[in-house]
Amino acid sequence: MRMWEVFDKNEISLLIILVVAYIAYFLLNKRVNRQVRILGLLWGITIGILFDFTIGGGLLDFYRINDSNHYEVFDIFYYLDFGPFGFFFFYFYELLHINKKTFILFTVAGALVGVGAQWLFTWLDIITLQKGYHLVYSFPVFLVVLTATGAFFEQVRKREQILVKN
Repeated sequence: MRMWEVFDKNEISLLIILVVAYIAYFLLNKRVNRQVRILGLLWGITIGILFDFTIGGGLLDFYRINDSNHYEVFDIFYYLDFGPFGFFFFYFYELLHINKKTFILFTVAGALVGVGAQWLFTWLDIITLQKGYHLVYSFPVFLVVLTATGAFFEQVRKREQILVKN
């Protein structure tokens, strides 16, 4: 594993995004049950790694992370960025009282946010699309991931109290 090829815009941007995302996570996490907090982080990181190892690098190799197709230390920071977003999905799902009637709207909005984040990562040179992959192809991927996340979270919701009573 390399440190990095060149320490430039993408590494600096990744560090800034990581710090901002975890600050937001730590500000919001006191309102959420500890088990659900940890589960949200782990879910986000796991799903991010799973899809990046299948469509990003690995099997299909549709985009490159950071400076090269080789693993770098900053790839770890990239994957850690997914953690707070898994938590944010759980947090806003509960905060907005998402139900059967609002699930589709919430999922579509989340997929648009995901594509927007991927566009930002592309603009910042954190992700480089390759092999004819276009950003619009990510929208159905986000729909599938967020639908699965919502179904999973519904099961968690049945078993755990999500928000901590003040």
